[in-house]
Amino acid sequence: MTVKEQIKTHIASQPEPKRTDMDVLHKRILKILPKCKQWFDDGKNSDNKTVANPTIGYGLQTLKYADGKTREFFQIGVSANTTGISVYILGLKDKKHLVQAYGKKIGKASVTGYCIKFKTLQDINMDILEAAILYGVSVTGKP
Repeated sequence: MTVKEQIKTHIASQPEPKRTDMDVLHKRILKILPKCKQWFDDGKNSDNKTVANPTIGYGLQTLKYADGKTREFFQIGVSANTTGISVYILGLKDKKHLVQAYGKKIGKASVTGYCIKFKTLQDINMDILEAAILYGVSVTGKP
């Protein structure tokens, strides 16, 4: 199965209304990042054990580890969880920026140094979420 097929299948597997919210969010991200690399992480480790929620990824950045090794990874991640949806903005060095710049404006969401978590899209201002995503992509590499 291709990455795009995995993403489509994953979104379709979600219960409503989360399925619709995930689909709308996926399409909105592709609209603002039309040429981004798409990823799908099924949340399983090398032993096929589930260690995280499946995540749809967008964009490309090179992670650098303390031992000097590097790895390609996505910049933006979207994951359904038991209480809603999490949008991960990965690779930010300033862990206060998301909270300070978007926390009070985004609506009913929990904002941390790299994650914006909300129950439904109706609870948040999508334009503010889009601005946070675009900021994240702008400081972590190319989409």
